[in-house]
Amino acid sequence: MNFSEKLESGKFLVTCEVAPIKGVNIAKVLDEEAEPLRGKVDGFNVTDMQSSVMRLGSLPVCHLLAQRGLEPIFQITCRDRNGIALQSDLLSAYVLGIRNVLVLTGDYVTLGDHPETKPVFDLDSVSLLKVASTLTEGKDMKGNELDGKPEFCLGAVVNPGYDPVELQLIKMEKKIRAGAKFFQTQAIYDLETFEKFMKEAEKFKVPVLGGIIPLKSAGMAKYMNEHIAGISVPEKYIRMMAEAKKEERVKTSIQISVELIRGIKSLCRGVHIMPMGWKHALELLAATELA
Repeated sequence: MNFSEKLESGKFLVTCEVAPIKGVNIAKVLDEEAEPLRGKVDGFNVTDMQSSVMRLGSLPVCHLLAQRGLEPIFQITCRDRNGIALQSDLLSAYVLGIRNVLVLTGDYVTLGDHPETKPVFDLDSVSLLKVASTLTEGKDMKGNELDGKPEFCLGAVVNPGYDPVELQLIKMEKKIRAGAKFFQTQAIYDLETFEKFMKEAEKFKVPVLGGIIPLKSAGMAKYMNEHIAGISVPEKYIRMMAEAKKEERVKTSIQISVELIRGIKSLCRGVHIMPMGWKHALELLAATELA
C-alpha cells in the first residue's frame, strides 16, 4: 500500500522527517538518514528550508527518495515563492513521482541565516491547500485548464498545545475544507493536553499523526518552552535530561520519547518523528517496537 492507502486502511502510521543539507552531498540524507529506516516508516517528510535556513530543496530530495522506492512527503512552504511558482512546483512534484504533499505557511525569514531576504507569503497554508486541490481538479488558481491533472494526498499541520486551542480547531476545519486529508502535529510533550485536543478534533474524522521531537538536552527543552508557541515540556522531562550524564542522554531521550509515543498511540492514527539532526531514530523506533 502507498501512504494514501495506508491512511484509509486504519493502520497506525509512522513518518519521519529528513532535512536536506546545506550543500550537495546528498548521500548524507539518502544513505545515513533515510536508508536505515527503509521498511520501518511509512513516509519521509522532506523539509522545505526549515527555520528559514538556506538548504538543498525539498523537491529534488523527494524525487531521489521516490527513485529508491522510499515514499516521500513533499513539504512546501509559502514563504519563498509566489502563487505561480508554488503551482509550478506542485506540478513538477507530480511529474517527478511525488504524490504526498504537506502544506505549511513557513517560518519568518528573521529566524534563519538570511534574515535580510524578502519573504513572499503570496499565499498561506489554507489558500495553498485550496490551490493544490484545484490543480487536482484540472485547473490552475485562475481557472485555466491544465493539460493533465495531478493527484495528491494533501496534508497540513496543527498545534495541539496552542492556547487558545479553539483557534487551532477552527483553522484545522478550514484546512480540511481546503483539501487536507491528514495532519501532523507540533511536538507533543504533555499527554493530558493532547488527549483533550484529540477529543475535540476527533469530530473531523481526519487522521492525525502526533509529533515527537526527541530531547537532546535540558537546555533544548527550556528553549522550546520559552520560544516556541504551543510547546510545553513538563518539568519531569527537563529534570530527567538535566540529571542524565552526557553518555546517558541518548538513552534518557529515547526513554522519554517511548513514553510519549506509547501515550499517544491510543489517541491518534500515527506518530511523526522529527529528529532535527538527532541520529538515533532507528533506536527509538526499535525501543518503541514500531520498527
